[in-house]
Amino acid sequence: MKRCSTCNRTYTDPNLSFCIDDGTPLTTVETEDESTVVRSRNNEDDWNPVAYRPPAAYIPPGTHDRPRRRVWPWVLGIAGAFFLGIVAIGIVAAIMVPRMMRARENPRVTVREPENSNRAENNNSNTAPAPGNTNSNSTEHDNTALPTDHDQVLAQLKDLENEWTVANLNADKKKLDRILAEDYAGQESEEGGLQTKSEYINTIERDTQVEKWDFSDLNLNLAGDRATLTGIITYFVQDRSVSFDFKDRFVWRDGRWQATGAELKKRGDAESDL
Repeated sequence: MKRCSTCNRTYTDPNLSFCIDDGTPLTTVETEDESTVVRSRNNEDDWNPVAYRPPAAYIPPGTHDRPRRRVWPWVLGIAGAFFLGIVAIGIVAAIMVPRMMRARENPRVTVREPENSNRAENNNSNTAPAPGNTNSNSTEHDNTALPTDHDQVLAQLKDLENEWTVANLNADKKKLDRILAEDYAGQESEEGGLQTKSEYINTIERDTQVEKWDFSDLNLNLAGDRATLTGIITYFVQDRSVSFDFKDRFVWRDGRWQATGAELKKRGDAESDL
């Protein structure tokens, strides 16, 4: 007698080697009880074999394939960041390059105010600023009270004359617009004629020949908010000098002195060597 070790079914047919139910190899056992013997089927109509199904492979938990991460979102993000960086650099270049080109084409030109060689002898030097000057080119003194001290006003107007000279030599129209009053009417030339503020500013040209200048014999006539300053201005040009008598009129307005008129006359034809 033979027995299947899987389903424990027994067979008496000595020719069988495998279980007809699950295909397991049969093992020989001793016969103990004839009633438990299962004989082979001789009737083909009763044959209903079950197809052999081998046991499935064991798959431990957690070993299933994980979904792979997609790479294209990272590639798309890096490409987008690179594109935005190029656009930002292009915008900055479009703004900065024209400014740099204009700065190279129109460099600022300034004339350094020279030191006065007669500093120790002449108190009207154009180098040392007077203390207590309230006529600076700013709007912080719009409510400054009208100065009445003669020496203080003289110092303020002397500094203003120096600023005026620098603005003339540099053709600084912005500074001239602040120094000259709106009702300015000055001498157009030595032959005469009047010149308005707008005409003065529009016709001013830069002068690069003057190396330094000096004020002398300054006299102030102060009458309330009106002041008239007379004196001599000497320009030094290379190896020669030329002097002019000037008469400038000022008004105290908007917290500062503003020029309302100017007269200039050359002193003779003589030229002195430096």
